[in-house]
Amino acid sequence: MRKFLLIPDSFKGTMSSGEICSIMEDAIINNYPDAEVISIPVADGGEGSVDAFLKAMGGEKVTVTVKGPYFEDMEAFYGVIDQGKTAVIEMAACAGLPLVEHNPDPSKTTTYGVGQLIMDAIHRGCSKIIMGLGGSCTNDAGTGAAAALGIIFTDTAGNAFIPVGGSLKDIAKVDISKLLPELKDIELITMCDIDNPLFGETGAAYIFGPQKGATPDIVKELDAGLKHIDQVVQKDLNLSLANLKGAGSAGGMGFGMVAFLGSSLQMGIETVLDTVKFDEMLTNVDYVLSGEGKIDTQSIRGKVVIGIANRTKKANVPLIAIVGDIGDGIEEAYEKGVSGIFSINRVAVEFKDAKKRARQDLYLTVDNVMRFIKRIDER
Repeated sequence: MRKFLLIPDSFKGTMSSGEICSIMEDAIINNYPDAEVISIPVADGGEGSVDAFLKAMGGEKVTVTVKGPYFEDMEAFYGVIDQGKTAVIEMAACAGLPLVEHNPDPSKTTTYGVGQLIMDAIHRGCSKIIMGLGGSCTNDAGTGAAAALGIIFTDTAGNAFIPVGGSLKDIAKVDISKLLPELKDIELITMCDIDNPLFGETGAAYIFGPQKGATPDIVKELDAGLKHIDQVVQKDLNLSLANLKGAGSAGGMGFGMVAFLGSSLQMGIETVLDTVKFDEMLTNVDYVLSGEGKIDTQSIRGKVVIGIANRTKKANVPLIAIVGDIGDGIEEAYEKGVSGIFSINRVAVEFKDAKKRARQDLYLTVDNVMRFIKRIDER
């Protein structure tokens, strides 16, 4: 009996990781009715991360009333896995861009609710928290979440306030003495797949501010605020993190998770693989199927397929990559452990047309690969 392990990334804007797993499984079972198929939808930290972890590992979704982007009360959620020991939180649940679809303004939105989710998970008894960054509508450098967990931000007059993107410039002092004591015993991992610094032309405001609704003038103000909070953190916390890879993710939330809460930043795929105990799951697996929307030179730097390849190569398990498109210069992927790469764009059409037939073409591509493997098995 053949054993397959499926662990694809989503094809952004086309199919979720969960959908891809389901289609792949159908094609495998069509050729190997008795096969054992294990599916691990990949969570990249953005919207859908909690559901992906719950599908891969089981657990429960917890609903909590927290503050939304504009400090309004709203229902948000997080996942609890690993027999209640680990919480998976996606900041998009209460600070996501879809929540401000008709009124985006990163100078006024907050991550306060994210801090409330962290607090609820800690009070629930979780000893490990995985934080997913992605899809945020905020630019407050994580100060809102920090304030919810007890950190006090004061202005030049000594007045405490909860900063947002537009008021980072008003912070004169950061006091961490009232930070929730239980945090010191929590393992906090932040999933972060971008390497942007906190501020500057490649920082949080300039790169991501416009898609959150920031005008050019507001982008400049936000960037100045991020630069200012970095200076305050250097002064009060003796930390220099502005150029930390990922500091600029999610409106500077990467910076805030490290500076205020002591989190580590980790590539999303590494977090997933460690959490699901991927190396152990490879035991007796015949083939691993992964994939992403496009494999190219950027993928070689450590995206999902290559992150998985690093593990399958060590275990000597073949890795088949099923992708939407294949770019030039990807030969290094084979050296890193990918056994074969197959595009689902079977009839070589433009993306707008390929998108319409992606599900059917994914099935047919995996079916084609399975027919080939089956033929070898029958020899």
